[in-house]
Amino acid sequence: MKFPEPLSVKELAKEYGADLFGNESLMATGINEIHKVEEGDIVFVDAPKYYAKCLNSAATVIIIDKKVDFPKGKAIMVCENPFDVYNRIVKSYRPFNPLQSPISGANQIDPTAIIEPNVVIGDNVKIGKHTYIQSNVVIRDHTIIGDHVVIQSGTIIGTDAFYFKKHPDRYEKFCSGGRVIIEDYVDIGAGCTINKGVSGDTIIGEGSILDCQVHIGHGVVLGKRCLLAAQVGIGGKTVVGDDVVMYGQVGIAQNVKIGDKAMISAKSGVSKDLEGGKSYIGYPANESMTKYREWAALRHLPDFLKNYYQ
Repeated sequence: MKFPEPLSVKELAKEYGADLFGNESLMATGINEIHKVEEGDIVFVDAPKYYAKCLNSAATVIIIDKKVDFPKGKAIMVCENPFDVYNRIVKSYRPFNPLQSPISGANQIDPTAIIEPNVVIGDNVKIGKHTYIQSNVVIRDHTIIGDHVVIQSGTIIGTDAFYFKKHPDRYEKFCSGGRVIIEDYVDIGAGCTINKGVSGDTIIGEGSILDCQVHIGHGVVLGKRCLLAAQVGIGGKTVVGDDVVMYGQVGIAQNVKIGDKAMISAKSGVSKDLEGGKSYIGYPANESMTKYREWAALRHLPDFLKNYYQ
C-alpha cells in the first residue's frame, strides 16, 4: 500500500510512541508485508526468527519489538506491539468507510461501462471502457477494473484478506489495506470471490478467464491469459505465470509459484512450486507421466504382494 504522499519517519515514531533509531530523515512511501516490500516501505516484525529477513529486506523502515543491529541507511521503530502499530498505520490511510448508498460517488466509471441494477460499488473504484458488470456484483473500495472486462452476477471483488495474527486466546485480524486490480479483457464468472491484498495488490492479468465459483486469495498475482475452471481456489500470495490452465476444483496452497504455461488437471492439490511448460495431476500434484506410472504400479501392488508372500 502506497501513501498519498511520503511520511516522515520521525513524525510517525512520535505519533505512535515508538523509539526511533537510525536515519531519522527518512521518508516512508508505503507500508507492506515482508513478502512484497519495496524500497521506501515500512514493514513490521515481532518474532526473533524473522528479524534477519525483515532487517535485510528491501524495506526502508522496520517496526520491531526490540532494539537490534540493523543495516546502515535504514531506520527501526522500536515499540512494545509492532503488529498494533502496523495495523493502526494501515487503518489511518485505508480507513473503514461503510457504504451509504449502493454506488459511491467517489469513484471513476467510464461512461461506456454497463452497470446493471443492484450492483454495489465502493469508494475510489475505477472501471474502464466497455466493461460489463452484471446485477448483484459487489465491488469494494479501491478496486481498479480495466477495459472490456466482464463480471457475472454474484461475484464479490475486494473482500477482506483472510489473514490473522494468533494470540494465546484469540485471533486478531490484519487490516486489509491492499487493492484488487483487474486488467483488460478479463472475464469473471458468477459467484467468484477475489480478496484484496493485506497491504499489496491482488492482480488478475490481462485476458484471463475465471469460471464460476473461483476463489482468489489475498495478494495473489495471476498472470495473463490464464484459464481457471469452476471451484479453483488459490491461496494467498501465490504467484501464477502467464497462460496457465487449472481445471475444476484445483487447490493451490499459499506462497506458491507456478511457471508459465503449466497445466494442472482437475482436483489436483498444489503444495509446492511448479515449473512452467509441464502438465501436473494428483495430490500432491506431480508431473502427469510420473503420476500415471505411480498409479499403474499401485494397481499391480496386490498381485505383487500375493506372489511375494506365497
